[in-house]
Amino acid sequence: MRDIFIIGSKGIPAAYGGFETFVEQLTRHKKDRKLRYHVACIAGNRDEFEYQGAHCFVIRVPGIGPAKAVWYDMAAAFYCLRYIRAHRLKNPVVYVLACRIGPFTGFLKKKLKKLGATLLVNPDGHEWMRAKWSKPIRAYWKFSERLMVKHADLLVCDSKNMERYIRTCYRAYKPKTVFIAYGADVGASSLSDTDERLLAWYRKWGLAPGDYFLIVGRFVPENNYETMLLEFIRAKTGKKLAIISNVEENAFYKRLKERTGFDVDPRIVFCQTVYDERLLKKIRENACAYLHGHEVGGTNPSLLEALGSTDVNLLLDVGFNREVGMTAALYWTKRPGSLAALIEKVSAYSKEERAGLGSQAKQRILTAYSYEKIAGAYEELFRGI
Repeated sequence: MRDIFIIGSKGIPAAYGGFETFVEQLTRHKKDRKLRYHVACIAGNRDEFEYQGAHCFVIRVPGIGPAKAVWYDMAAAFYCLRYIRAHRLKNPVVYVLACRIGPFTGFLKKKLKKLGATLLVNPDGHEWMRAKWSKPIRAYWKFSERLMVKHADLLVCDSKNMERYIRTCYRAYKPKTVFIAYGADVGASSLSDTDERLLAWYRKWGLAPGDYFLIVGRFVPENNYETMLLEFIRAKTGKKLAIISNVEENAFYKRLKERTGFDVDPRIVFCQTVYDERLLKKIRENACAYLHGHEVGGTNPSLLEALGSTDVNLLLDVGFNREVGMTAALYWTKRPGSLAALIEKVSAYSKEERAGLGSQAKQRILTAYSYEKIAGAYEELFRGI
């Protein structure tokens, strides 16, 4: 039996988030009975529980602001050390998601090495580039990333572009890397077009099937909401723009309103977050097109979910998105008029044109990003260590 400890996600069952969905699907699709997953969870009423065959352990975290995530990862790491030592586990693996605990990784690596454990790190995306962080925090992210790359036995990159960045930027450390992407499901939602949950959602936001463009993603500057809003306002289309996000009327929201004037365009609808997985899938399926403005990070789970559900996908033309969508999507740049023209074009698409792109998108997921394929790749990796 080989024990795999996963820390860095908020835990399972997954309520939201890319890492959480990844761990949920990894445990759900496990086939190798000689592997046992141990998953750190940040909340819960029990100290330990089992879910989908995985041993889940709960870490209590004090409310200490931005340092909360660092505390959580380190507390989870110490739990792993104690558990490995107490149960005298042989050749365990500790897999850390994201680069939050770089300054402590050298110490952690020494402890793990004494126990015969292997340290894996998923560098995630360019967290140090995210505009939501202050300059000191961004500097910490970059410093932390460097140290985690330096001390990891192996870096698991979810994007080929991210793997290339790690190998190039940190070549002095001669990092060992492997590429394993995130995954997504292909298949229709179990909700029907007449399901009351769907109809109630449409009534609440004044929307109708096929009559809205869709954005799903964190409400942060690097997801290019300003560009997408300005371009949609510019576009000559009678369809609406539904934005499913964790929108707060904060400084970013107020700045967007001042710069775009979205509040006076009745076509733009902020729809709050949808946590019902089946409902969100149905909303994606019925969208005229999905708009994706992410440009920081690796393979984005929201993009994979869109390709698996939405026929027409309009992606910001950056390496991370091109790598995923390839010829199964359409691309826009930040040049004024680029996205607006694309919105107008796909608004007039025939049923056959939409179906053709949808078929390519779903095939792309089945070929490269199915959860079964990704879970299998991880099991092969864990067995081979």
